[in-house]
Amino acid sequence: MTGEHSALGPVDGRGPIAFAEPYRRLGEQFMAHIAVERGLSPATVSAYGADLRKYSAWLADHGIEDVRAVSRRDIEDYLAHRARGGDGATSRARRLAAIHDFHRFAVAQGQADADVSSAVRPPRAPRDLPDVLTIDQVRSLMDAAAMSGSSDPIVLRDKALLEFLYATGARISEAVGLDRGDLDLDEEYVRLTGKGSKQRLVPVGGYACDALREYLDSGRPELSGRSRHGVEASAVFLNRRGRRLSRQSAWDAVRLAGERAHLPIPLHPHTLRHSFATHLIEGGADVRTVQELLGHASVTTTQVYTHISPQTLIETYATSHPRARR
Repeated sequence: MTGEHSALGPVDGRGPIAFAEPYRRLGEQFMAHIAVERGLSPATVSAYGADLRKYSAWLADHGIEDVRAVSRRDIEDYLAHRARGGDGATSRARRLAAIHDFHRFAVAQGQADADVSSAVRPPRAPRDLPDVLTIDQVRSLMDAAAMSGSSDPIVLRDKALLEFLYATGARISEAVGLDRGDLDLDEEYVRLTGKGSKQRLVPVGGYACDALREYLDSGRPELSGRSRHGVEASAVFLNRRGRRLSRQSAWDAVRLAGERAHLPIPLHPHTLRHSFATHLIEGGADVRTVQELLGHASVTTTQVYTHISPQTLIETYATSHPRARR
């Protein structure tokens, strides 16, 4: 019967896998409770049983033979033990969920005076760092977007769009919603309208200004002449029919440029936003300034986007810490 399940958990040929003896009766009551009264799926019941069997064995091995004697520190020590054994944050959070339910059940049954597990918080899974281009990859991307200096209006538009996204860290919705009155290329800044209609002023770098000027002077007039319904006079970025560029079309332009540049990762507009923020931080900008440029309400959000590369951390530590070098 190996691999089968009973209401109480996995079956190994000798019946349900047992809890450590001091916790056997309470454990079996709990398993029956979640299987019958709560009606959890057999797979969930099995997972709870496996997690709690290991938990009860650890408690018994450490001389804790009554659920009333378990402390918050004991639970935290157990999770630390699991981490040392190779459990990731997700696995430990799952084990803690079973432990929470078990201790709440013990209180409900009068077997414990308080739920000591309630104060134990699940470990946070590490956030994946966003994809970021290197400066050399940005250069390759812009060269690919230029198509060897092509004067085709779509090429000029896409080159301007990519330069603008990287220069300002704008969201794709902010870029396609851009009006000509929002741009001041003489003073080299743009007014962006972000979430909640909040506006902010962001500098526009020299490369982006040059690309925008060329597009506005040579590319956009040709696109606007293709419109059969009247040009969208205010829109900066136009599609092939002279209408305001859609988000999907802008996404496609970014993706195709990334493919032409043979980048090692799929390119999307937020990659340029991530790269904008990261390169500013690595160049010495403080997080609060980057927060303002990105239009984030909270600096915590900015810190996710503006991670610093491991190599930069190592180099900064090596040059800044007074005892980093012998």
